[in-house]
Amino acid sequence: MKNKNIRYVVRRLLLIFIVLLLGFLALGIGLMIGYGILGKGQDPWAILSPAKWQELISKFTGN
Repeated sequence: MKNKNIRYVVRRLLLIFIVLLLGFLALGIGLMIGYGILGKGQDPWAILSPAKWQELISKFTGN
């Protein structure tokens, strides 16, 4: 009985991990499509760089 409960918990944790991974993947793909294809048509990989995020944050915060 205990082994069955452990397997159930492990399967649920694996399911949560897979859902989170797919969510982050969808977020990244959506950012790349929005920035590279729908935006100015620049390099889609540029949106994933920290420098671009610092530029965007400073643009919105006014710093």
